[in-house]
Amino acid sequence: MTQNDRATNMGQYERTILMAEDELTEYSSTLRKIEKLRVKIGLSVSREEQQQLKKTLMAELPTGGIAKTVETQRQTAALPFWGIAGLGLLFGIAMAQPLDFLFTLGGGAIAYKIQQWGWRMQAKRLVLLTLEEIDDRIQERA
Repeated sequence: MTQNDRATNMGQYERTILMAEDELTEYSSTLRKIEKLRVKIGLSVSREEQQQLKKTLMAELPTGGIAKTVETQRQTAALPFWGIAGLGLLFGIAMAQPLDFLFTLGGGAIAYKIQQWGWRMQAKRLVLLTLEEIDDRIQERA
C-alpha cells in the first residue's frame, strides 16, 4: 500500500466516523441509525475499503476496562469531574480563593475530554455495527 493509498483510506475512515457522529446527534433507535448509515456507507465506501475499515475498527475498539465503560457510559464517567469543576467554582467564589478556579478549569477540561472520547468510540461502534449489518446482508444474498 502506498503512502497515497494510506492517506486516502485514512480520509475515508475519518469521513465515515463523522457520518456516524452525525447520526448520533439524531434521536432515534440504534437500528434506525444503522439503517441510515448503511445507505451512506454503501454509496460512499467501496467494498474493499469497508473490509479494511472493519478490521481497523475491530482492532481499535475496547473490549473491556475503563475504555469500554467510557464508551457505554460516558456521561457517568465524566460526572465526578463535572462535580470537581462545580466545587472549584463554588469554593472559588464563596471563599475568594483564586486557586480553586484551577479545579474548575481542570475538572471541566477532563470531563469534556472524557465525553468527547466516549462520543468518538460510540460513533466507531456504530460504524462497526453498520459494517457487520452490511456483511450479514451480503451473506444472505450469497
